[in-house]
Amino acid sequence: MWIRLRHRSATELPSRLAAAGPRYAAAFATVRDPRRRPALPLLRKSSNPTVVTVSSSMGSFWAVTNPERPESAMPLALYAASKSAAAMLTVQYAKLHPGIKFNALEPGTTATDMTAAFGIGRPVEESARIVVRLATLGADGPTGTFQDENGDLPF
Repeated sequence: MWIRLRHRSATELPSRLAAAGPRYAAAFATVRDPRRRPALPLLRKSSNPTVVTVSSSMGSFWAVTNPERPESAMPLALYAASKSAAAMLTVQYAKLHPGIKFNALEPGTTATDMTAAFGIGRPVEESARIVVRLATLGADGPTGTFQDENGDLPF
């Protein structure tokens, strides 16, 4: 879990996000399960609490059943199920905690250890920009959404 609150120091804030500068006024956290609830009091102290869940369009029923999408040809059952669960958890948290913005993100195919064997993916820094955009939404920003770099995606 990564958290940074305004006027507090970063705790395990990824260096790629930290490189974007100290302008963050939002709280950042990656929430995967209810055991992470201790982050909620910290988030509530923020003037603009925001949680971004890094998910994947592989967890979207819309994408995996759409023959025009590459996800429809990828039989990655466990990965897809875990990403679908992460997106659903994000929506449920958005309902449970209306004062905190919870949004799920499709960062695009990113060059990571998982994709290295395939030689695919864009630089991590490009995908991190999308995370930063969602994490720094204004107080009137959306909650309970699934987005990529172009905006809302269907679940």
